[in-house]
Amino acid sequence: MFRCRVAAAAAAAGGLARALRPLSPAPRGRAAAGNLLQRWNVPIKLQMSRQVASSGVPGGKGDSSVFVLIVGLSTLGAGAYVYRTLRENKERFTSRVTTITTRSQENESSPSDTDAASQGTAAPGARPEVPSHVPFLLIGGGTAAFAAARSIRARDPGARVLIVSEDPALPYMRPPLSKELWFSDDPNVTESLRFKQWNGKERSIYFQPPSFYVPVRDLPFVENGGVAVLCGKKVVHMDVRGNIVKLSDGTQISYDKCLIATGGSPRNLPAIERAGKDVQQRLTLFRKIEDFKSLEKISREVKSITIIGGGFLGSELACALGRRARTRGLEVIQLFPENGNMGKVLPEYLSNWTTEKVRREGVNVMPNAVVKSVSVCGNRLMIKLKDGRKVETDHIVAAVGLEPNVELAKSAGLEVDSDFGGFRVNAELQARSNIWVAGDAACFYDIKLGRRRVEHHDHAVVSGRLAGENMTGAAKPYWHQSMFWSDLGPNVGYEAIGLVDSSLPTVGVFAKATAKDTPKSATEQSGTGIRSESETEAEASEVHISPSFSPTPQVPKQGEDYGKGVIFYLRDKVVVGIVLWNIFNRMPIARKIIKDGEEHDDLNEVAKLFNIHED
Repeated sequence: MFRCRVAAAAAAAGGLARALRPLSPAPRGRAAAGNLLQRWNVPIKLQMSRQVASSGVPGGKGDSSVFVLIVGLSTLGAGAYVYRTLRENKERFTSRVTTITTRSQENESSPSDTDAASQGTAAPGARPEVPSHVPFLLIGGGTAAFAAARSIRARDPGARVLIVSEDPALPYMRPPLSKELWFSDDPNVTESLRFKQWNGKERSIYFQPPSFYVPVRDLPFVENGGVAVLCGKKVVHMDVRGNIVKLSDGTQISYDKCLIATGGSPRNLPAIERAGKDVQQRLTLFRKIEDFKSLEKISREVKSITIIGGGFLGSELACALGRRARTRGLEVIQLFPENGNMGKVLPEYLSNWTTEKVRREGVNVMPNAVVKSVSVCGNRLMIKLKDGRKVETDHIVAAVGLEPNVELAKSAGLEVDSDFGGFRVNAELQARSNIWVAGDAACFYDIKLGRRRVEHHDHAVVSGRLAGENMTGAAKPYWHQSMFWSDLGPNVGYEAIGLVDSSLPTVGVFAKATAKDTPKSATEQSGTGIRSESETEAEASEVHISPSFSPTPQVPKQGEDYGKGVIFYLRDKVVVGIVLWNIFNRMPIARKIIKDGEEHDDLNEVAKLFNIHED
């Protein structure tokens, strides 16, 4: 403000000089100038100095004595004006400081005002329900988003992180929804959502209690930052140039850095989609907490449930509901197009064995079944198969895979992989310079196995964690080989890593199982019910064959019991995938074998690395 006023004064002085120049009489030699100065009572000494300073030709138009004098006088006037202005501003500044000090002292005497000030610059009542800007925005409220939030806060303790979740619940782990929760003895398990792990320890499916999170409206004001979750809201539009997202209710939020962890939605069968509302009302697409609560209630009320799908989720739910079939008279049917359970993953002999295991749990398994149509017949559903068979049931559970949620790709201009689905990202999980993708929705490049998209809990944990690190400047590539596991109850389970595709050549090496070779025993040893939490990123530094006098492992013949063993999946004679059948806490060795990418002449020797003959 002071600079502007000084400049204005100088400009005014210059303008005055220019205005007076044409009004001055034309000088006629030195005398004319001298007479003028004498009339203005300018001292003789100054007159002489002005004459000497003149650069013009005597008596000519270049004589600037009068001009120099006028400019000098104007400058003196401007200086006086500036001094007066500064003095007035100083007085106003002093008065303002006094007023602020007085108000501050008055506020200290008011407890309510003090409380409001202690929580930030705005009183809680004046804060918007949703902040207009956040440094870190995470779209999606699943495992990947929570892992990213925890990672961001670990590297930047003062970070402010907002999770926008379409799910009405706080972040939780999904695996127990199809595993441990179904084996709980608690009649109120659908409300408590607590369960006993196979090792007997109890825990909640939620990653953290509500007290862990910051209220959304307080996120910009809390002193040390935190993590807030905006539940029940969906991001419907993304402006990557303006760094702004739009929610379903019209709310707009700007961000500095963003993670897309939108996960996926359960697929449905075309035959069911064509069937109409009456069939849709008796259908469960199993994915969320509400789906578990609904299906648990339905299993108590109906006489028959049919599960369509023979993969991980379908087989786990079949075993879980099969246990209830014995005590409650519930009929559980499982049908799928493959030859056996998990036929797309396990070699045929092991898939057939798994099918018999599921049948022993009380499930009517129907392989080689392709659904042609579904209709309502009386009070029941009628499922017609392409081979002419018919199945009557009361309720259907479709467990036929996951479709990645990539709706934001259109508005954001992000690339979707045409082969695997999901957002294409680079080695650091980046889709743009300030946008990352993690979890089920990320299609990433695996340096060993090529471009992939993985739909498992462990991948969500690791990719979310890495994205969070990179959002805070780590710039680390994704090198991890994620694992996944499936339990057919507390006594049979397996862990897998890499490319496990039954279309690949496989070599299986098995041994007799002991009482320790069960999922229950594995969790007792690791201390956790979610096995990937204890060995998520572990990798053996070296793998070398331990001296052993046990006989060379042999592949069992058809019909023999597959107690425990290792299944190697090969591509060009290189191990690209491994399944550990009832062998636990050995995943670091499997991860190392795949990472090395070497050819092995005798996989029986490699199997010894897993100590499958230890008692």
